[in-house]
Amino acid sequence: HSSFYKCIIKKTTFQNCQLQEVDFSYADLSASNFDFCDLQGAIFDSTNLDRSDFRTAYNFTIDPENNRVKKARFSLNSVIGLLDKYDLIIE
Repeated sequence: HSSFYKCIIKKTTFQNCQLQEVDFSYADLSASNFDFCDLQGAIFDSTNLDRSDFRTAYNFTIDPENNRVKKARFSLNSVIGLLDKYDLIIE
């Protein structure tokens, strides 16, 4: 329940964190690492996530059309968090 609104926190490592409902709107998190972090309800709005690592993060929803995600890393299992807004059924 924290806010990093408009913060510049490049190359930050979040490890084993409960980042639930955290506001990352307009923040620069480029090259950051979300290692085994729970991002349930976290807000990513116009956030710079270029080169960030979400491979072990979970429960996140990120809209690639509304955030910078160039060269960001995701696991195959977590790709659903990138498609959430489309209300798809992926089996």
